[in-house]
Amino acid sequence: MIDRRILVVDDDEHLRELVQACLEDLGGWETLVAASGEECLEILKTEQPNAILLDVSMPGMDGLVVYERLQSNPVTRSIPVILLTAKVLPRDRAKFAEMGVTGVIPKPFQPITLMEEVAEILGWD
Repeated sequence: MIDRRILVVDDDEHLRELVQACLEDLGGWETLVAASGEECLEILKTEQPNAILLDVSMPGMDGLVVYERLQSNPVTRSIPVILLTAKVLPRDRAKFAEMGVTGVIPKPFQPITLMEEVAEILGWD
């Protein structure tokens, strides 16, 4: 089995812990966590996760700014990014698709199916 490492970026500690538990316990995946966009970018200087779950609404550097920074860096551009967001209006989805975001998981999500949703978006079986 391929090692699967996901970086979870969310300013909400409870949500970060919930996502981490779902992915580790149900998926058997390794997770890295960041509480902010800045911390995410710091981690990516030394780590190469297989994917990033990125909260859109964060204080300071929001998820969309983080995503743009990832896209402008040749090293991180190829890492698939799944947005975790409460904003899932059709126009938002269209905007995210235009930006090249790999997928969107709406909040609140079902913890029991989160791992399956992530695997489906990433094409992991």
